[in-house]
Amino acid sequence: MNQNYIKADKWCIIEEDFDKENVKSSESIFSLGNGAMGQRANFEETYTGETFQGSYIAGVYYPDKTRVGWWKNGYPEYFAKVLNAPNWIGIKIYINEVEFDLATCRKVSHFKRELNMKEGCYTRSFEAVTSNNLEIAVTVKRFLSLDIDEVGAISYVIKVLKTDADIVFEPYLDSGITNEDSNWDDKFWNTTSASVSENRAFIEAHTMKTNFQTCTFMQASLSYNGKLISAENGVQEDDFVSLKFKQKVKVDESVTLTKFGGYTVSRNHPSDQLIAVANTALDSALSLGFDGLLKKQKEAWASIWEMSDIVIEGDVKAQQGIRFNIFQLNQTYLGTDSRLNIGPKGFTGEKYGGSTYWDTEAYCIPFYMATKDDKIARKLLKYRYNHLEKAIANAKKLGFSNGAALYPMVTMNGEECHNEWEITFEEIHRNGAIAFAIHNYYRYTGDYSYIPEMGLEVLIAIARFWHQRVNFSEDKEKYVMLGVTGPNEYENNVHNNWYTNYLAKWCINYALTQLDKVKNGYPDDYHRIIGKTKLTDRECEAWKKVADNMYFPYSKKYGVFLQQDGFLDKDLVKVSALPKTDRPINQKWSWDRILRSPYIKQADILQGFYFFEEDFSFEDLEKHFDFYEPFTVHESSLSPCVHCIQAAKLGRMEQAYNFYLRTSRLDLEDYNKEVEEGLHITSMAGTWMSIVEGFGGMRVIDDKLSFKPQIPDQWKEYSFKVNFRNRIIKVNVTAKAVTFELSGSKEVSIRVNGKKVELYPDEIITV
Repeated sequence: MNQNYIKADKWCIIEEDFDKENVKSSESIFSLGNGAMGQRANFEETYTGETFQGSYIAGVYYPDKTRVGWWKNGYPEYFAKVLNAPNWIGIKIYINEVEFDLATCRKVSHFKRELNMKEGCYTRSFEAVTSNNLEIAVTVKRFLSLDIDEVGAISYVIKVLKTDADIVFEPYLDSGITNEDSNWDDKFWNTTSASVSENRAFIEAHTMKTNFQTCTFMQASLSYNGKLISAENGVQEDDFVSLKFKQKVKVDESVTLTKFGGYTVSRNHPSDQLIAVANTALDSALSLGFDGLLKKQKEAWASIWEMSDIVIEGDVKAQQGIRFNIFQLNQTYLGTDSRLNIGPKGFTGEKYGGSTYWDTEAYCIPFYMATKDDKIARKLLKYRYNHLEKAIANAKKLGFSNGAALYPMVTMNGEECHNEWEITFEEIHRNGAIAFAIHNYYRYTGDYSYIPEMGLEVLIAIARFWHQRVNFSEDKEKYVMLGVTGPNEYENNVHNNWYTNYLAKWCINYALTQLDKVKNGYPDDYHRIIGKTKLTDRECEAWKKVADNMYFPYSKKYGVFLQQDGFLDKDLVKVSALPKTDRPINQKWSWDRILRSPYIKQADILQGFYFFEEDFSFEDLEKHFDFYEPFTVHESSLSPCVHCIQAAKLGRMEQAYNFYLRTSRLDLEDYNKEVEEGLHITSMAGTWMSIVEGFGGMRVIDDKLSFKPQIPDQWKEYSFKVNFRNRIIKVNVTAKAVTFELSGSKEVSIRVNGKKVELYPDEIITV
């Protein structure tokens, strides 16, 4: 497979030449989404080659019964799966009575896919000699509307070359679909009705167990030489319904099928009104027409890019990479629904169940805080508060009590649904990311109201968990944490993972600090929370004892904290000595061999140095970076961005630049050889962080926004915008100077390279 077939372009993702080996990867890379639904870039027409068909509806899932070889007490009963939804994009095409299929064509030429990120539109074009020897040229445009987010639109144009042809279009809906990712091959959908009304069709279906009611709908029309062609009824079966259009097309003339389709869901509407709501959505789309709806699409994306774009001059691959990441993040989550969150694959595949991980708090919240407004990030925090009772229930299943909460590693509705024991029971550091996000939100936005209203209850429950999770070691005369897995998942069931221990200490101290702050500043909220949680001074003293006496493994020989007990017992062979044929080790080595190796899947101790950098000196970071980076294989998508930020802070810009390219083009160049399964959406926020926090050096220090800008040698300049406390600041960096431009009505004081700089509205300040 060609891993570098995407053409470099500032605003578009482009594939040229038809290669069957690349089809599944391209289906991921050219995926579309609008926050409410999404779909892989499957061909609309029948394709009998290898393909991974996927359409997804936000928030619709199935609790797939857990399947493990050896059941352990505490396992979740199910793994939540984002469902492959009924297919509305399908169009069967027959040319002189033979079905059109790129897999069986005699020749395919001038093939091109183009994802226009500026406008949010996907185009595919090619010429083909069909299996029955007819020559055609095809152009297909598709987008998922941001303006009417229950609707997507397709324009499918066929031009006949050389000889006249009889063409039949059969646009259809199909609910007889399956998931690629299924434990027991259960039936996920039950279809209750399929109907046709003039040029419209509807399939009503509901998910098994979770009973999400859905209506998949379409409206189709065919035009030839400016005239609309009437549809015939096509096939109508239990889970399949179609329309049929027939037209004889003359040489050098084109025929166009326009199809609107999408979903209405009982999450948003009464279940008995889904067809009526679908008709209303179709009426709205039709009143605008394909071109009118596309015009609104361009306007909506222009508004998104106005705030979130990062411009890089002099490096097209770097530019394409960051825009691809920003584009996919906005396709996945726009913050319009606080019931939703951000899955690691977004709408591009089924791996990880489409569920919420700690990625949201650790990586995504900074992006949404800075490129949207406070309300969007607050919704992500509210999502966790709404699931607090279930986090307490999750901890109770594992033997914790007194309102201790363990947030799930994987969830759709607040319940833990990950069923690998070393993750479910041991990767408990995710609890700390929830607490850190509360701190990070307040630090950046200045909005303290979340903590007395919701956040303090979360912090108390998390502190209770850490207090109960530690043991007191008589030997060490310290509190220790046994049997955990840190961010580096290539180490399971270890003792005293430094990152986890440090998070536990920090979480307890932060909860105690916020208790005092709420007590003194928000007495009504304080008494409400104390009454609800039954928290006592004696319990807080017990927490403090744990925080003050936490054990951290340390090597005097190397002068560094150890990732966990026993790390130095490993054969410390650096990654540079690994043969290329052994990479990636997660696909080449046995798990036993990985666990005995020193190799680090993703930033672990360095993740802690990123979160809590104010606790450590420059020299501390340098020493730990130099020790751990050579053992890091970066086989998690979440790793290169943290190393990029740390390398930039250390002034190692060439190394930082290489990490940036890896994180920004992780999927475009398929570094981990798995892009056909879907994109790495949550790590894309880390790519944004690499530029803004890494190269731009953006921090909040002493309640002031601070920058320490640097620029890679490969770039002429770069610029980005951030929304800091409702002030929009544009930063432009060249090798010679940095300029700041403030929008709004109020001035703001920032720090640049440690010095105070006053910004005034609509003035450009050069440093």
